[in-house]
Amino acid sequence: MRWERLFDDLEAQLTRDESRGQEAEIADRTRRERASVDLHSRLLGSLGTRRVSVRVPGRVLVGELVDVGPDWLLLETRPDRPELVALGSVRAVSGLGTGTHAPSVVAKRFALGAALRAVSRDRATVEVLDLDGRLTTGTIDVVAADHLELAEHASDAPRRAENVVGMQLIPFAALVTVRRL
Repeated sequence: MRWERLFDDLEAQLTRDESRGQEAEIADRTRRERASVDLHSRLLGSLGTRRVSVRVPGRVLVGELVDVGPDWLLLETRPDRPELVALGSVRAVSGLGTGTHAPSVVAKRFALGAALRAVSRDRATVEVLDLDGRLTTGTIDVVAADHLELAEHASDAPRRAENVVGMQLIPFAALVTVRRL
């Protein structure tokens, strides 16, 4: 009887040790997997999420996550009024799902400059928020490699020479949001 109990105890201990080893291996694999997920992949995995909060300097934007690029996101804060948010200005994001999605080759190439050029092509009046909290209204005339050129004018006036009150060169690094008016 004693031998049987001893063997049973040894077998139970071995089973516990194997189980702990498997749990530790699973936990380690999970940590390694999570360490390889970047913010862009998390954002892509949450496309269409209706109530995402994005904290940027001076404000919190809340809306539906509509699109994501490698250095920007598009958040619809009002119906049919999405805001282009420079990812470099984002301080925190909440309300995302747990899913991830690997970015496509096209998504990786469609950077902030390309998104701003699309806005510029439309000649739409925009409101630009910079890192200092300054709002500037006007039309994007030029999108260069690392900055945009904004013709300042009133939001209710078209972009014409007589309506332009100034020109601003705004580095991409200073951008927080760009919103069509």
